[in-house]
Order: sequence, then structure tokens, then C-alpha cells
Amino acid sequence: MTIPKGKLISIGGSEDKGTGIEPNFEPKAHLQFFEFGILKRILSEIKGVESRIEVITTASQIPEEVGENYLNAFGKLGAKNVGIMHIKNREDVQNPVYIERIKNADGVMFTGGNQMRLTMIFGGSEILKILIERYENENFVIAGTSAGAMAMSNTMIYQGSSTGALLKGEVKITTGLAFIKDVIIDSHFVTRGRFGRLAQAVAANPGCIGIGLGEDTGVLVTEGNKMEAIGSGLILIFDGHSIRHSNIADIEEGAPISIEHLIVHVMEKGNAYYLNERKFLAKAIKE
Repeated sequence: MTIPKGKLISIGGSEDKGTGIEPNFEPKAHLQFFEFGILKRILSEIKGVESRIEVITTASQIPEEVGENYLNAFGKLGAKNVGIMHIKNREDVQNPVYIERIKNADGVMFTGGNQMRLTMIFGGSEILKILIERYENENFVIAGTSAGAMAMSNTMIYQGSSTGALLKGEVKITTGLAFIKDVIIDSHFVTRGRFGRLAQAVAANPGCIGIGLGEDTGVLVTEGNKMEAIGSGLILIFDGHSIRHSNIADIEEGAPISIEHLIVHVMEKGNAYYLNERKFLAKAIKE
């Protein structure tokens, strides 16, 4: 198995513009940027403030506003070599100018929004192929917040309310961008009460590790395995490898599910988790 030389940074988001908005959830009238400290970490994991970063706004319904927000945030950190890529459709993703910019970037940042737009537009594209190749073979950083984080795995939640999450069929799963395999990432995890959503996803795919990212919180993944918690909130890890019983395969759609021995870890900043070994560490090992 190839060990990636690049890094993934998955962020739980701060404000979402379309990632499974819950009933009665009203987005704020303006964007607030809570991931400021995490952006600084992104810069440090690339080449510092001189890094060439491309912010990809594809997932967002308001790409111009989101793009400007990131330009301002990175600018406050001293990063001036930041580009915004408004890739809005399959025609845009084939644009040679965008392809060349991806080849010359030091890292990319996928914004929040609707993760299905990311898979629909980037799936099978030359840009996705380049991103995967660079991540596997170079010190290249791929970051994503909210929808941009959820789309990183090969197994992706694209729909599912919190209230019905423990009824069979309420959580919908499809194929993500596959930068990393055998994990399922959920965002806005604590604020929107998505425990049941990720539990059902892992029960249906027990070979995957579930990663529930709180807001203003993320994970830094190195070598495709070592996961360090960053940011100010909490991360929940769901390990389904040791599930002893689950009725999810045998019940009808809409019936309550049951799960025995789903292992859950709660992580804060500085904690680490090794995905392959399924091992929790109180302190990330610095190498």
C-alpha cells in the first residue's frame, strides 16, 4: 500500500450553506470565519505565508462571498499568494487554466456548501486525478471545511437529518473524492447533534472509521494514517470493527436500528488517533 507524502486537513466548519441543513436551522445572515487558527495551521503545514493556495468554492451557493471571506482571512495571516477558483460546473473543471493552477499550487482548500456538488463536478476529472497524484507523491496539502471535509473519503454522507438518523434508510451514502479510504467524515457534529447519523453510517459500513468533527475543529492526517486533533472543539471517533450485533441488514426501511459494542473515542486538541491500528493517543507523536 502506498503511503501518501501529502497531508489532509479536514475541518468541521463554522457556517454551512447547504450541507444537510437541519429543519428549523436558520443560517446566520452573514459569514463568520471561526477557522482562523486552523488556517494558520494550514499555512504552517505547507510553506508558510509564501504558500500558493487555491481556494475552491465549488460546493458553495454563494461562491463570491465565500471566496472573498477566505482571501481576507488568509490575508490577515500574511498570506498574499492566494487564488480563488469558482469552478461551477463540468465545463469549468476542464478549463486548462484551472488545471495549470492546480499543478502549480502548494495546497488547496475546499470550502463548505453541498458535498454532492463536489463529487458531481470533480468526479473523473483531470483536476481530481492531479490532486490525488500530488497528494500521494508530494508534500501537498488538501484542506476542506464542512462539505469540503465530508467529501474527502471514498465513503461520503450526503443526506440525513439528526432527528431520524437512527431509523434505517434515513442516512444516505455515496462515493466521495477518495483522497482517503475507509473513513466516513461528518461535520458540524456537536452543534447539529449528528451522533446518530454517523452511528448509522458506520453500522452500515463497519470497515470504516467514523470521524465527527466539531465546529472550529479539525484533524490533520499524515501518511494516510496518523490523525492529530486541531482547533478548539471536540472530535468523536466511531470504530465499528468490533460491533457484535447490528440489525441494519435485516430490518425494513424506517425501522429503528440497534448496534452493540460500537466503540467511541472523544478527542481534543493535541490528541491523536492511528486509523490503521485503531489506536488512541493522548499526545500526538512528533516525528
